[in-house]
Amino acid sequence: MTRSIPSALCAFAFLGLAVSACSPTVATRGNMADPDRIAEIKAGQSRREDVADILGTPTSVGTFDQNVWYYIGQKTEKLAFFEPSVMERRVVVVHFDDAGVVKEMKQLDATDGQRIDIVDRSTPTAGREMSFLEQMLGNVGRFSAKDSRNRGPGR
Repeated sequence: MTRSIPSALCAFAFLGLAVSACSPTVATRGNMADPDRIAEIKAGQSRREDVADILGTPTSVGTFDQNVWYYIGQKTEKLAFFEPSVMERRVVVVHFDDAGVVKEMKQLDATDGQRIDIVDRSTPTAGREMSFLEQMLGNVGRFSAKDSRNRGPGR
């Protein structure tokens, strides 16, 4: 009777640890711009400096058009060893005119994204492929003992 209480207590503690280990891990990456802060930006009124003060440094600036700023953020949830799932994705695209005034602002979410399939092909390298045995025995006989004499570090 006295032995069953500690073992039951130990089993209960182990079960509690096991359940807590399976709680999901939520990770936020990037700049999850707050909708209230986004509402402060007005097209035709706000300038670059205003946008930078409100939303911070952009995640990315347009490659071919420096007048486009991107604020990209994503919140994911991962449970144990499973693949993480996207809970929320928010992209804010701010277009400026040449004077630096906000011309247009768009908000995108996960439904606006496109799935891209990764291609598994690899580019072959020039030359011939060596077998495992050729790789292992390739340097046998290439060096002699007199080549390695008096060749310590720094010589």
